[in-house]
Amino acid sequence: MSSAAALVADAVDTDAVVELLRQAVCIPSVTPNESDVARWALGCLNESGAFHAAELIDCEPGRPNVYGSAGGDSGRSLLLAGHLDTVAVEDWERHWAGTERADPFQPCVIDGEIWGRGAADQKAGICIILEAFRAFSRAGLRPAGAVSVWFVCDEESGQPGSGVSLGMRTAASDSSRGLADFAIYTEPTTSAIYTAQMGFLIADIVCIGKSAYFGRPELGVDALKAGHSLLSRLWELSDELRATVPAHELLGEAFLLVTSVSSGGNIAVPGRFEASLIRKINPGESLDAAAEQIRSVVTDVAAEHSVECSVDFSAPRDHVVGGTPDEVSADHPGVAALAASITSVTGEQARIEGAPYWSEKPFLRDLGIPGVYFAPGDISHCHTPFERVAIDELVTATRTLAHFIAEWCGVEDS
Repeated sequence: MSSAAALVADAVDTDAVVELLRQAVCIPSVTPNESDVARWALGCLNESGAFHAAELIDCEPGRPNVYGSAGGDSGRSLLLAGHLDTVAVEDWERHWAGTERADPFQPCVIDGEIWGRGAADQKAGICIILEAFRAFSRAGLRPAGAVSVWFVCDEESGQPGSGVSLGMRTAASDSSRGLADFAIYTEPTTSAIYTAQMGFLIADIVCIGKSAYFGRPELGVDALKAGHSLLSRLWELSDELRATVPAHELLGEAFLLVTSVSSGGNIAVPGRFEASLIRKINPGESLDAAAEQIRSVVTDVAAEHSVECSVDFSAPRDHVVGGTPDEVSADHPGVAALAASITSVTGEQARIEGAPYWSEKPFLRDLGIPGVYFAPGDISHCHTPFERVAIDELVTATRTLAHFIAEWCGVEDS
């Protein structure tokens, strides 16, 4: 561990980063209501003493991004990114009603873990960035290379009219924000380094037949029967994908999952059938080809059952039908440097793993910025009533990030 990097890592304040996370969780920011937490984050950047520029800019009215710039111009550059929004809380409130965890925006500490909506996904990731730069200020140092911070809105899905990466799309479209030699997006990774991520598409399928009274079924066209055939074909396609698409070393098999179906009427031949699916896309696969496979299945079913079918790919991200996969080599210098920082801070070997989710790093890849995901928290707890982050992991990840920034960018007196 270099003396400067060790000095910055040691300047991380346990109580300070815990308090930051508690403050962040207390500010509701369910998509699309990110403005309050954005103003809080902007204040934290300004108060840290480490940023020579910080600003809040609306992507559309009431939907802000926060940008910060720190460091000099004599070392390697770095981009640190995270999202401001969280998923909704109805499941949390139902599950914990009448208990100390009833309010998802009043974080509580239980067995050394901070519980609350957004604690892991991904306000912990934002807070480790904020505290890492506070540590630089305490140490009287600054990164020698330029560091950009992007806190973006609209990453999460599930709320009407949102969840299409408005914030990241806006940030990435502004060429004045420049490029970087490496990026870390602070989605939860259990403090492993996620070098690969899956892609995805979501398809919403509607089959329209003709409803008819149950006593005269010959007058109808049964959309549910067509739907039964559609489901069988889709599950066969999933089995085919598992058999023919090579499994990825870090991400596993490609497949599709039917996530919802609905049909039926009032004592009548069902005239409408609806289904939704999500398709996992591995690195090396084409989203266009995956979409065409699904369209082909739907077209065949429509012809065979004399129904009208449509397909809507309802979650465009960095691609018109979904989100693309991404992968950076474990041999990349940025990955190696982050792994070395993990070992220096923890005494343990870094874990190189794959993200069991899609997030917004492909937008950065398309700018020519290689990067990884790294932050405390377990994605398997996120989007559930059990979201939390361990304080020990939060602090260690903050020290690791501070150490990495010092090693990657170099340091100079502030």
